[in-house]
Amino acid sequence: MPAADLQIEMLAAPPGAADLEALADILHACVHDGASVGFVLPFALEAARGFWTRAVWPALEAGGRRLFLARVDGAAVGTVQLALDVMPNQTHRAEVSKLLVHPAARRRGVGRALMLALEAAARAEGRTLLTLDTLAGDKAEGLYGGLGFELAGRIPDYARDTRVDELRATSVMFKRLARA
Repeated sequence: MPAADLQIEMLAAPPGAADLEALADILHACVHDGASVGFVLPFALEAARGFWTRAVWPALEAGGRRLFLARVDGAAVGTVQLALDVMPNQTHRAEVSKLLVHPAARRRGVGRALMLALEAAARAEGRTLLTLDTLAGDKAEGLYGGLGFELAGRIPDYARDTRVDELRATSVMFKRLARA
């Protein structure tokens, strides 16, 4: 069922305090729900805030990253990043990073809407190839496939599971984009 009033915006660098809190809450909730996005439990809300301020804000300010925020009825419920800062021989491509939808807002088209906005921005930036990695077998893999991403391959033992001390495989995916 689509979200009632879904809005996707690209945030200015760096976002304000209210958006920082919303982004931290989304990341915190997703990690506690088992999302494999680089963090393991225990994972404090302060660590989520630190990720945004120390890892994402500098990249936004430098112009190498775009940050999208989904709001439903004004409340922040999801985010995704487009990483544009690549080596000179790779300026035709960009990387999808940290697609996160708050567990309470899933299955309403938020992730899909975020990805479509990201793809439009990538095209506007002249990018013709998107890449990403996702936990092998995760629901997100199906979302990406439904959006036209293809599986390049799987890497075993790529990252530690969020909840237990076990290594998990990742799926590396790509999508070719038509020029804008």
